[in-house]
Amino acid sequence: MHILEKMGYCSCFGWKKGIKLKIKDEKEFKPHQNVSDFSSVGRKTGKELRLESPVSKDVSGTDTNMKTFNYRELATATNNFKSDSLIGEGGFGPVYKGQIENTDLVVAIKVLNQTGFQGDKEFLVEVLMLSLLCHPNLVNLIGYCAEGNQRLLVYEFMPLGSLEYHLHDLRPGMEPLDWNTRMKIAAGAAKGLDYLHNQADPPVIYRDLKSSNILLGEGFHPKLSDLGLAKFAPQGDKSHVSTRVMGTHGYCAPEYAETGKLTKMSDIYSFGVVLLELITGQRAILDPTGKRMLVDWARPLLKDRKNNLQLADPNLKGQFSESVFCRAVEVASMCLRKEAPSRPCTGDLVLALNYLASQHYNPDAVRANGARGDKDRTQHRDGQVNENIVDSNGSENSPTEMRMSNKELEREQAVAEAKMWGETWREKKRQNAEIDYGNLDR
Repeated sequence: MHILEKMGYCSCFGWKKGIKLKIKDEKEFKPHQNVSDFSSVGRKTGKELRLESPVSKDVSGTDTNMKTFNYRELATATNNFKSDSLIGEGGFGPVYKGQIENTDLVVAIKVLNQTGFQGDKEFLVEVLMLSLLCHPNLVNLIGYCAEGNQRLLVYEFMPLGSLEYHLHDLRPGMEPLDWNTRMKIAAGAAKGLDYLHNQADPPVIYRDLKSSNILLGEGFHPKLSDLGLAKFAPQGDKSHVSTRVMGTHGYCAPEYAETGKLTKMSDIYSFGVVLLELITGQRAILDPTGKRMLVDWARPLLKDRKNNLQLADPNLKGQFSESVFCRAVEVASMCLRKEAPSRPCTGDLVLALNYLASQHYNPDAVRANGARGDKDRTQHRDGQVNENIVDSNGSENSPTEMRMSNKELEREQAVAEAKMWGETWREKKRQNAEIDYGNLDR
């Protein structure tokens, strides 16, 4: 915490009157406000933010280990920010692909929208957060530019774009994500979130987890991006951070939207929405009005295991293990519980999704088994196989070997489920005990 307290005043960025970066309770939540657009609730204009907190022209004394670029370098890298270099548009502003002059370094450059809602504070938070955090499932911030009124962030270039692009914006000729890849992305995103919650010091609440903020590298390796709205998690005897409601409609946890009380469980709910997107192929918001949300549509099907398969993305064309699919639906359902304390923690999510990602579906093996394919998809739970079966590696297993393999899979699954649900159950009991104790004091 000492590093962040030291960097809170960050004289290199010239914040007036020593405005601290470290998170305090923000008494700005208004319970009766319209929260349909979380990205701008309670926000000041970018112009107002910059007038309040001008960034110094001299950033040479920064405590971060990142490279500082001048505006000319980044303009040259993007051919003066030409439209054919534009690769995206976010709340911060447009994103351009560029190559740093006289190097082979290909980068993604975010340019702060001068009239947008995100301003110097988010710029500073992003720089400081990513200078202190490092994980294979977090996007790497290479450097920044704070020259004059210009605010630019320079990231590693993620060649496959965002998860949103591959789920919802398929272009002609693009192949939909298969089931194995979807579980790989979910597991990787869970690892990144677990790092923020449990390994970062101090721990961090992401606050804007969504499919467009999960970027994909070679081999569909996922990385969380855009930490401009992140907050430090409550520590000690504090149960939450009180803050204005911000994030993205459709991903925001209900208790956070209603009260402004932010906890790690708010991120878990958002993760559940992303997992539901991976399962269904549907957007978090189902209609242009923003009134029909994916969670509301899916909740009745989440509660009835017999109807879980109705949630499957048609683009999957049934190419998945039904048992693994139902487990993924169950994990999503746990993340989306209305009672925040009953949601699983990130450690449990990593454990469960690592297991699901390890259960590779092999359509060739299923086709080779012919009529036995359906039984393969239920993992041969009874173990009663009367002929040799082709496993996922294409080799033949005897009935005895197959039964042993099934028992091992069931044992691994039981251990994973026990750890995940055990932690959730212990947390629920703790919450109930606190409620009972509180009633005794009345």
